Amino acid sequence: AVSYNIHQCVGMDRRRSPARIAQILKELRPDVVGLQEVHSENGGPEESHQMQYLAQATGLTAIAGPMILKANSEYGNVLLSRHPVVNTRRLDLSVPGREARGAIDVDIDTGHGLMRVIVSHLGLRVRERIYQTKRLLASIAKENTSPVIVLLDFNEWFPLAFPILRFNEEFGKAPSLRTFPSPAPIFSLDRIWVKPQRALVSVRRYITPMTRVASDHLPLHASIDIGRTE
Repeated sequence: AVSYNIHQCVGMDRRRSPARIAQILKELRPDVVGLQEVHSENGGPEESHQMQYLAQATGLTAIAGPMILKANSEYGNVLLSRHPVVNTRRLDLSVPGREARGAIDVDIDTGHGLMRVIVSHLGLRVRERIYQTKRLLASIAKENTSPVIVLLDFNEWFPLAFPILRFNEEFGKAPSLRTFPSPAPIFSLDRIWVKPQRALVSVRRYITPMTRVASDHLPLHASIDIGRTE
């Protein structure tokens, strides 16, 4: 599984290149990807509809989670999956007066049972993130699918902050790896949580010359063994 804030495919060199993001995803060969800050525009060049372009380039199925809709474009989260998506839920996490936020929440048929995957991008303010964390965890508690994988740009790095403490309490402590800014990461903004925790084999940053410039975040890549959920 991969969690990656792609910054609308605009790199540190200010160049917009979905092709670079597609290349990185192809190198990682994930079964499921949570993307944040995806901008998809209709009617332009093929690359301008980033969701469709990345899905086609990787051969994965795309599920949209747009939060900002305009006449000819949408912006928000995207989930890519190698396996069939059998249920899709979208959760509105918006706070009045702030940028619209939400989560994609799906059940994926792995061929060895269902796997629940949640993709989200939390707000910039502390109160937003507290509210959004409570909403996300309440929603997760409603369904009993196992395993659950959460792919987040958390916008939170302080280890004693409420959102991190609550997710660690529910899922077990997730590895905290510095992912932002990509050329010389200082902040651990991106996280992957898995429940049950024993199914999470490893989490690493994918650092290459290309990932240093393709977005302002580094991608996080987790190895997950769903056989360990029994």
